[in-house]
Amino acid sequence: MSLYRPLSSLLFKAATPRPLVSSFSLVRGVCPVRNFSFSNRLLATESKQAANASAGSRPRLTKEEYAQLVEQARIDRQRKGVQTSWYYSASVVVVFLTLSFAAVPFYRIVCQQSGFMGAPVSDSSKFTPDKLIPVDHHKRIRVSFSSNTSTSMPWKFTPQQREVKVLPGETALAFYKAKNPTDHDIIGMATYSVVPEKAAPYFSKIQCFCFEEQRLAAGEEVDMPVFFFIDPDFVNDPLMRNVDDIILNYTFFRARYDDDGVLKPVTGADALDLQLQRAPVKSIPAVE
Repeated sequence: MSLYRPLSSLLFKAATPRPLVSSFSLVRGVCPVRNFSFSNRLLATESKQAANASAGSRPRLTKEEYAQLVEQARIDRQRKGVQTSWYYSASVVVVFLTLSFAAVPFYRIVCQQSGFMGAPVSDSSKFTPDKLIPVDHHKRIRVSFSSNTSTSMPWKFTPQQREVKVLPGETALAFYKAKNPTDHDIIGMATYSVVPEKAAPYFSKIQCFCFEEQRLAAGEEVDMPVFFFIDPDFVNDPLMRNVDDIILNYTFFRARYDDDGVLKPVTGADALDLQLQRAPVKSIPAVE
């Protein structure tokens, strides 16, 4: 057997292409494939032994040190989570404050020009003579009126009539009444909307108290007119076929000028500050 193995190896090497025969296999006298597999196992064994030796040389942590590391990692994660929550909360507050101050200007610039979100159209360039011709063959539309005031506005604000019936293209005049029951002057800003919203692009106001600020002196009461019409194109829109009733709603907000001379609505916190500033100070009698 010992004589046969070297001879068989030499015969195998003679039949094998030379690039596949390594010097290592010639010395050992075995198959190159077996030598390659044996070398891989040898290298893997040596690498594993080296890794075990290095792991054994590292110092082990005690239970107390391990617990401290775990607790410190938990505290770091908790601190990071709290900071992230504060950042998100502050961002939400800033966004809502910005929207509250920008709501009225945005409403006046965009919604009044396009009828978006139920705002009646107030662009005077659309009030052409052909729009003011009543459509006699169409049924009359009932326009109802409603009113609201914000929590910071102490005015009494009500419509003078409940409803009017108009034809598309026919002008109409309605009145609201506002009263300032306080002992000081107050500036108000009005926003308005139309229900249903799809009818808003056809509801046009020629003149309205909502176009500008309203200042009422202490105890003053005034009538506020609204001059409007419904666009005749209302008749040709298939979406308006079943619209027989339209509601016009106004909401008054309290406002004041800031340090830059810009008129802005008064928020709830600002309204409370104004009430505290105007509240009478009662003297406390001295105790004898």
